[in-house]
Amino acid sequence: MDELRKGFHHELDEVRTDLVRLAAAVIEAIPRATAVLLNGDLDGANALIRHDDEIDSLSIELEERCYQLLALQAPVAGDLRQLVAIVKMVADIERSADLTVNICKAARKIYGHELDPRMRGLISRMSEQAQQLFSAALESFEENDAAKAAAIDDMDSFLDGLQREFVRTIFESHADTRIDLQVAIQMAMVARFYERIGDHAVNIGERVQYVVTGWLPEHKGAARFRSGNDTGEFPVVQPPQG
Repeated sequence: MDELRKGFHHELDEVRTDLVRLAAAVIEAIPRATAVLLNGDLDGANALIRHDDEIDSLSIELEERCYQLLALQAPVAGDLRQLVAIVKMVADIERSADLTVNICKAARKIYGHELDPRMRGLISRMSEQAQQLFSAALESFEENDAAKAAAIDDMDSFLDGLQREFVRTIFESHADTRIDLQVAIQMAMVARFYERIGDHAVNIGERVQYVVTGWLPEHKGAARFRSGNDTGEFPVVQPPQG
C-alpha cells in the first residue's frame, strides 16, 4: 500500500510540474503577443497562433491524466482537492493562451494602422500587469501560498482600472478621428482580452486557496443564500404583469 501511495504522489508531482510548464508558456506568450500588436509583426502573430495547437494538446493530456488519477487512485482530503483544483486551473491556463492568440488575431486585423503613444503606453501597462498577475498565481501554486494567492484579487483591480482608462482613450481617439471605427472596436476587444487574462489568474489564485485551506469564494454566496432563504428553496420569480 505504501508503494502505491508513493507512486501516486510521484505522479501527482509530475502533474504539478507539467501544470507549471503550461502556465509558464502563457506567461511567456503575453509579452510576445503584445510585441506582435505594437510592432505589427505578422510573422510573430502567425507563429503564436500556430503554437496554440500545442498548448491545447498539452492541456487535454494533462486534464486526462488528472481524471485517470482520480479514477484509479481514489484520492481523499488534500490530494483530492489538489487534483480537482488542477483540472480547473488547466482550463484557466488554456483559455488564457487562447486570449493571447486573440490579441495576435486583432493585430492582423489592424495591420497598417498606427496607434498613438498614449494607447501604446496603456497596452504595454496592461500587458505587464496581466503577466505579473499570472506570474503571482503560478508562484502561489508552486509555493502553496494561500496569502500570496489571496493578494492576486487586489492586483487584478489595478488591471481593471487600466482597462477602463484604455477604453476611454479609445473613445477619445475615435472622436478625434485618430483611429477609425474598425480599429477602435479591435482595441476595445484587446483591452478585454488582457482583463480576462487577469480574471483567469484570479481564478487560479482562488483554487490555490482551496487546495491549501479548503476555502472557495462560492461559499460566501451560498452562505448569503442560506441566510436569506432558510427554507432551502429557490426564490420564486413572478412573471411580468400585463
